[in-house]
Amino acid sequence: MLTLETPKNSKIGSAASSACLLAALLSAMTFSVLAQTPAQTSTVLSLEKVFRAEPYRGENAKEAKFSRSGRYLAYLWNPFGEPGSDLYVHDSKTGKTQRLTSPALMAAFDAPEDIERFDKKLKQKRSESAERQAKEEAQAAYLQGASVDLGQWEAAAIEQVKQDYAAKKTRDDAQKAAEKAEAEAEKRAAEALEAKRSGKPVAVAVAASAAAPADKPEKDKELWEWRDELKKKQTKDKLKPTDLYPGATQIVWANQKDELIFAYRGGLFRWVAGDSKIAPLQSTARALRMLAYAADDQAYVYMDDKRVLRARFAAGGVQVLNRELIHPDDAEKKYQVESTTISEDGRWMALVGRAPLKPAEDGKPAAEPTGRKVEIMNYAERFASAKKVDREVSDDKRTNKPLAIYIRKVPGLEGAPAKQPAPVFTHGGGDSWFELSPIAWARDGSRYAFTTWEREKELLRVYLGGADENAKPEMVLERRGDVGHEVVNVIQPQFTPDGKTLVLTLDEAGFRQPYGWDIATRTLRPLLENGKGEFEAHQVLGFTPDSKAMFVVANKGDLAAMNLFRANLADGAMQALGAAADYHRNAVVSHDGQWLAANAGHWAARPELKLIAAGKADAKVLTDSHDKAWAKVDMLRPERFSFKNRHGDSIPAYVFKPSGWTAADKRPAVVYIYGGPLNDRHSVEADSFQPSAYVFAMYMAAKHGYVMVTIDSRGHSNYGRRFSDANWENPGLPQTEDLEDLFKHMTANFGIDPARVGLNGWSFGGFQTQYTMFNRPGLFAAGIAGAGPTEWENYNSWYSGRTIGKADRAKPNLRKYSLLPMAKGLRKPLLLVHGMLDPNVLYQDTVNVYRALLESGKEGLVDLFLDPDGEHGMGGAVKTVGWHRKYEAFWLQHLGRVTP
Repeated sequence: MLTLETPKNSKIGSAASSACLLAALLSAMTFSVLAQTPAQTSTVLSLEKVFRAEPYRGENAKEAKFSRSGRYLAYLWNPFGEPGSDLYVHDSKTGKTQRLTSPALMAAFDAPEDIERFDKKLKQKRSESAERQAKEEAQAAYLQGASVDLGQWEAAAIEQVKQDYAAKKTRDDAQKAAEKAEAEAEKRAAEALEAKRSGKPVAVAVAASAAAPADKPEKDKELWEWRDELKKKQTKDKLKPTDLYPGATQIVWANQKDELIFAYRGGLFRWVAGDSKIAPLQSTARALRMLAYAADDQAYVYMDDKRVLRARFAAGGVQVLNRELIHPDDAEKKYQVESTTISEDGRWMALVGRAPLKPAEDGKPAAEPTGRKVEIMNYAERFASAKKVDREVSDDKRTNKPLAIYIRKVPGLEGAPAKQPAPVFTHGGGDSWFELSPIAWARDGSRYAFTTWEREKELLRVYLGGADENAKPEMVLERRGDVGHEVVNVIQPQFTPDGKTLVLTLDEAGFRQPYGWDIATRTLRPLLENGKGEFEAHQVLGFTPDSKAMFVVANKGDLAAMNLFRANLADGAMQALGAAADYHRNAVVSHDGQWLAANAGHWAARPELKLIAAGKADAKVLTDSHDKAWAKVDMLRPERFSFKNRHGDSIPAYVFKPSGWTAADKRPAVVYIYGGPLNDRHSVEADSFQPSAYVFAMYMAAKHGYVMVTIDSRGHSNYGRRFSDANWENPGLPQTEDLEDLFKHMTANFGIDPARVGLNGWSFGGFQTQYTMFNRPGLFAAGIAGAGPTEWENYNSWYSGRTIGKADRAKPNLRKYSLLPMAKGLRKPLLLVHGMLDPNVLYQDTVNVYRALLESGKEGLVDLFLDPDGEHGMGGAVKTVGWHRKYEAFWLQHLGRVTP
């Protein structure tokens, strides 16, 4: 048995309908691949090694897309450590992958100055990363008593500044001397000319050395002055996104041929299968955006900042398909094109336009009203200054621009432009919350569809329109009231290939799943397991060409993973295609339904881009994105588990148990919680290496013998509406109930000391940590709350008005959910963590709750840990290793150490 070294210091609605919500997760508790412990090594674990300055995680592939034939898969990716995302194309027939762009290949299209800057800044980035790592390790050694010169890096940097300063002074002095000599020569020439004209003798020039006394030598700067110069240099040289090689962007395949067009730094380039090189198409000073190939693949359509343009491969010149919208002088609203969607057959396009809120006057651009601005204080300079950030809160009047949808026939290659039609759909904008989905076209261009959401009315509508420039679309489906707060974030209407069914993501039975609107019979039906499956499947990838099957991503069978499924549209039967262990992200399917690709992985094998043949078990790994050195610090893996809360819900979680753990131990423990809806994310995901929930938890278990638990309480996304809507008009309470029930489960099963359990969370989890510490003061022994929104009336209304409670724009009614009145309930130590330049959750939220704690006499319980330059994810003066070093010290102080 282990002993602990003592430190010095409402019932929610019935759960009957969701009692088996996470039943599938129970079977995953024994999932051997994820639960196994990695091979132990002799590596001495340290935070400096776990949270390296250069993260072990690389960038996964992006923008994966299949050619129309399905033979080729294009994607954007670069190996670990390389900048940018280059274009790769994999040939499934030959099994070979071709790299089409790289800094060397794109140098032919870049200015030499750009290439030099990319190289210089990449070296700077790598040098800064190596130096930061060396500093972190030196500081750790210093604290352990080693003799380390912690000033060596500053001294070297100042010496470089001195050299740069001296070199600049030499250049400046030489320039001044040259300018002075040139002025003297000009003066003598002018005197000579004047003497010649007047017939006087030319005056003898006095030697410059005799005429001008030597400059007084400059006094050497003091050390504090050199430090100021170093700070100026560091500010000037700070890396910007444009400093590094960006790679390619935006891949668009042809409609029939195996060829594609991609963008690179605003230009457009073409590649044809079989070619070894790319060919430039367009290169202008404007940022160009590719839209589509023409139906016959003989031309391509793209946009600049205002217009829709078409260019032919076989002929020069550019044709304007849609100029900026034209309006009569007396038009009440003058719309400007915001987006364009072209049908697959290339015959029709849908334009979304928005009008300025105030008309232009006297030929000047229309001045838009500015919304609320919030000041954030910057303390980096000698005197503090404020910068302003946009902040729309729940009681602000909205300033939506009026919206219009135009349906236009794409003009032929010849002929004059047609007259602009009237919009087929409009919305007045103004003080209302109105959202519009992307516009979807049937493959044959015969019809289009879109959805709208009006938050105040709780009104979801689906519209269906025909290929007609003047006909209004018909509203074919309406849901008012209880539609699920997260549906609007994922609803993406699309047609089956035969155009007979419109597929929508809806929440008709408590889970976001695809439903089919039969256009002929005007009926709606669930497309997966008769709508009775308790899982999320809100991403439809595509269909087989015969419209008999659909491909989706769903967490059926394992709610901590998202697998690829083929679903029979006749009966909703589902067939898993990917590995059950993998969480599949950014998935795509080929047009013929024979191939799929996704970034897929889990805790034992980090995600990589995998090519999956439909109906076959094996997948081919196409990328190698992460540093293999992770294996040296990958000391433990978590065990998944679930428990029933008081309402009968199965609550998913995972636990890191240290080596030598037994159920009879009395170990300290820490629980990590988020607790809020986040579109399709939560914490217990089979491929998530979240810094605090996973990596730091692994470290504390392996290094200090703690039991570390991460929980997905009610409130999270991707577990159905009962979870994601749990916060509605009751934020914090459902999660606290689940934490109480978890506490009992841990006490009974995990070998913990119930008097030494801590609670930690970030963002919504920072709010949740404070809520629980204030309202259940005897439950946890200590808490760490990072960047928590303590006053929901001050948070962004796009989230709070959808997640927390119904907003009233006449008054800040969300104030009733403020944590400030609750702060007096704190009894145990609480560390508040925040980045002072956070534009998301304002630093003032932490200041205000800190004030409330001081006012209630909690000075001895509360502490602040701040990043003066940090934003919502910190990253200013305090790096990831830094705030976890603070966490480590806090837990050891308040929860104690494990001793044999």
